[in-house]
Amino acid sequence: MNKDQNNFTSEKRKNYSDLLELGIVAAFIFLIICIYVPRAIWDEEESLQGESHFFMENMYDVQNFYKSVMGEYSPDGLWAVQVVNSVRDSLSGDSTYLGNQSITLNNKTFSVNVPKGYDIEFDTTFGFPMMRRDTISDTIATIVMYSEDLSRNDTSYVQKKLLNKFTSDTNFVELVEEVPSERVEVINYYDTYMPDSSMYFCPVSQKPYLISLEDEGNSVRVGSPIEETIVRRRYVLFAFKADNHGFIDDGSKSWDR
Repeated sequence: MNKDQNNFTSEKRKNYSDLLELGIVAAFIFLIICIYVPRAIWDEEESLQGESHFFMENMYDVQNFYKSVMGEYSPDGLWAVQVVNSVRDSLSGDSTYLGNQSITLNNKTFSVNVPKGYDIEFDTTFGFPMMRRDTISDTIATIVMYSEDLSRNDTSYVQKKLLNKFTSDTNFVELVEEVPSERVEVINYYDTYMPDSSMYFCPVSQKPYLISLEDEGNSVRVGSPIEETIVRRRYVLFAFKADNHGFIDDGSKSWDR
């Protein structure tokens, strides 16, 4: 009898121990969730806010390019995007596409005034500054030239591709040697892109940005369409939240203040 009771007690303790271990594991998992899930949500909020700011900057720049060719801003952001991109495409096909030009979009023909340097400014505005290092293989020639100023022979070092220019000179004396060499050249360039219709819409609300003309049409404002805080549940206990992402008013960004 005592033996059976002891076995029952031992088994009961084992069950309690198993439940305790299970509870500890569950608590540990819950702790991990409480640490990492909010961080992931905050990162998502920051990422979408940054993306929204980037889109607004692009829409504001589009308005400036639109004004440079049309003479005024446009409250229709999608139309402005089409016009400035079309002008850039035309310049890609014809570098003389400058000054007063005719353009047709959506079965509508109208005139634009394309300023010189539009393409360069467009590519640097809608582009990310990049840098690369190129290894250049070359051959350096050592030559002797007679210097009239010094009244004696003088040694010079020139690239092989320029050698003919010196050997044909009447003051050329001799070619001493040619030495292969390599050098690293830093190239700065822009990784360009074309603004598109997706940038006209807030990545959170999917509503178009608010474009309004101010100061009798002499300035433009691009603002976030979020009027009330957007709340989206994540894993029951947590929530993604997005407030108004700000605005750009005549070049002044609210998030830089």
